[in-house]
Parts: sequence; structure tokens; C-alpha cells
Amino acid sequence: MLEELQKRPFARPLLWWIAGILLQVCFPLQQLSWLLFLVVAIVILLSIFVSRQSATVSYQYRWVWGVLIACCFVFLSIQTTELAVQSVSTPRSTGWPEEKAKEVQTNMASKLEPLQLSDDEKSILATLTINYKKVLSRGARYKFTATGVAHILSVSGYHVGIVGGFLALLFSVFPRRPVFNWLKYLITMLLLWTFAFIAGLANPAVRAALMYSIYLTGYVLTLNHERYNTLAATAFCMLVYNPLYLFDIGFQLSFTAVFFILYLQPRLYRLLDVRNPVLKLLWGILTVTTAAQIGTVFLSCYYFGSTSTVFLFTNLLLSLLATVLIPLALLWMILPSGLPGSGVLQWAIEVSTKGMMEVINRFSQIPGATVEMHFDLITMLSAYVILGFLLYYFQSKRIRMLISALVLVLLLIIRQIYFLI
Repeated sequence: MLEELQKRPFARPLLWWIAGILLQVCFPLQQLSWLLFLVVAIVILLSIFVSRQSATVSYQYRWVWGVLIACCFVFLSIQTTELAVQSVSTPRSTGWPEEKAKEVQTNMASKLEPLQLSDDEKSILATLTINYKKVLSRGARYKFTATGVAHILSVSGYHVGIVGGFLALLFSVFPRRPVFNWLKYLITMLLLWTFAFIAGLANPAVRAALMYSIYLTGYVLTLNHERYNTLAATAFCMLVYNPLYLFDIGFQLSFTAVFFILYLQPRLYRLLDVRNPVLKLLWGILTVTTAAQIGTVFLSCYYFGSTSTVFLFTNLLLSLLATVLIPLALLWMILPSGLPGSGVLQWAIEVSTKGMMEVINRFSQIPGATVEMHFDLITMLSAYVILGFLLYYFQSKRIRMLISALVLVLLLIIRQIYFLI
């Protein structure tokens, strides 16, 4: 475990920071946390005095310094969380960047008006590409939720990944030299954050852009861009900025989905040796979708009280359509009207949008497409613990993990029977 944490230096600060957030929210400790800070300060002053007397520094008790650093993180987290709670209770005016981003977002959405689409189709296209949800109807939102693809309607890591992949494809013609690598990095970062700005600086878009930026920075600096460390660094930066993001549904769903994609998708992908390029692409989409759904199903049952049974089919079809539709729609909104080839671009956008709506309408009408499952907090947390035991069992083949999972399932069943009696 220590070796795994050493590979991911952001994991430990993240854990201590989350611990401080939970302590302050559950047991307000802002005043008492100053005692913690005082103890740390006294120990540091004593260590400085001792080191001056002995003229040597001993690393025999280096774990003590680890505890002191952890205490500093917990103290700072508690204080930051208290400030965030106070800022929520006081009205805050929208800043200039957010206001300007909303204005640009509205102007971009208006460029979809010439398309030969219905109002619902235009609203979905605007939501899909730039997160413009002002005209999105409740019925359209329900159809996407019922078919297990509601995440497509929120500009997040999926959309930023498509934009980043599209940019990487465009810049693949550049020579692989340090100068061109830096040029590609700067242009990609500029366009990436421009897309987040066009999306109204929504939290999921900013979160995904930050994660992608950390990954690209590590890549261009030829650092060891370890995926879990990048995820931990992104979460840490977001929670330092606003500790209350920890309780945001979008934050929890996004990071849980990404974690399970990183951990589970490669293992699912290796179950079949697919060599055909087309089938390989489809198998990759299926494994990504399955991993994300496994990771978020319990959160969905806790927050929304339902889950989709047709998510595999809808995600496969809509992922292919969205991969094409998002870059095309962004080009349509950015490029001036009347350019040569704009008619072909308009036709492709209209056909893709209508095809997406046809898929949504057909699958949302299937009986049993949505299953109601209501989880309380204890059941949801227990379900994730059981899932963790099972995943660890399949990795290590330790029978104790399987027995622990089964015992926890039995306890949940007994608890449910107790409440039914």
C-alpha cells in the first residue's frame, strides 16, 4: 500500500484534505483545530532547537514529520471548509468571467437557429455541445435519463475528451520535436479552456479541463503522468478551491466514473482479444460504458432512485453519434456562415441530431428501460464496500475478500428484513 501511495504523491494530501472536510461538516471543529495547529508549531520549534544543539538532523523518526504534515493538511482543510460554508450563507454576485462566459454561450447557441431542426432538437444540440440548458425541456431530459445517457447532456470529461482527441488528430501532422510539442501544448491548452469558457465555465467542464491540463502538462514535461495521480491532483485542486464540491452530485459522479474507467476498463477490455479495427472500437466503447456504469450505479440509486437497463445499447450508439456531432456542431458555431462546404456540414449535423433523437425515443419507450431502486446512505456505502471486496478478490484471489463481501451482503439483507417487519 505504501508503494502505491508513493507512486501517487497527490493521493495522501487528498485523503487528509477530505478527512478535514468531513470532520468540519459532521463535527464543526474550527476552534479546536487551532489546538492542532499549536501542537504542530510547538513540535517544529522544538525540532529546530534540538537540531541547532546537536548540529545534525536525524531521520530516524521521519514518520513523525509525516504525521505533522497530515495535521497541517487537516487544519487547513477545516479552516477552508468553514470559509466555504460561510460564503454559501452570504449572497455572492456573479463574477465577470462567469457573466462573460454566459453571454458568449448564449451567442453561440443562437447560431443553431438556421438549422432545420425542431425546438427540442436544437435545445438538445445546444446542451450537448456548449452546456446551454435554458431551453431544455423536462421531457427531453427524462428520456436521456431513462436510457442511461444523461451524462451526455452535461459538458464534462466525455466532451472534453472528444475535443481533446479531435485536436490531437489535427495536430498529429506536426513533427515530433520539442519545439512543436510545446507549440501543440500551448494551442491545445488555449483551445481547451476556450471550450470550457464557451460551455459557461460549468463545474464539470472546468473539472474536466483541469484534469486534461494536468495530464498534458505532465506529458510535455516528460514527467511520469500516472493516471491515478492525475485524478487525485485534479480532485485535490478542486477541493482546495471549494471544499463543498465534495458534496456536489456532479463531482461525485464524475470522479467515481473516471476512477472505475481507469481501474476496471482495461481489465474488461482484456477479456476478449478483438483484432478487427471496427469491432475493437465498439468493444472499447462497451467496456468504458460498462466500467462507468458499474462505478456510478449505486450513486444513481442513492440520488435518483433508479437505474437504466438499456445503457449498453444506447451508450454504444450515442457515443458514436456524439463523437461526430460535437466537433461538427462546434465548427458550425465557430466558423462564419456562407463558407464553402457549409451546406454539407449543416446536412451532417441535422442527420446526426435526428438520428440521436430517434435512438433516444425508441429506447425510452421500451418497457422496463428504467428500474426503480432506492438506496439510503448506509446501503449505498455498503454496496461500494462490497464492490471493493469483490474487485480485490478477483485481483488477488484471496478468499477472505469474497467471504467479507458475502457477510456484508447478508448483513444488508438482515437489515432490510428488520425494517420491513
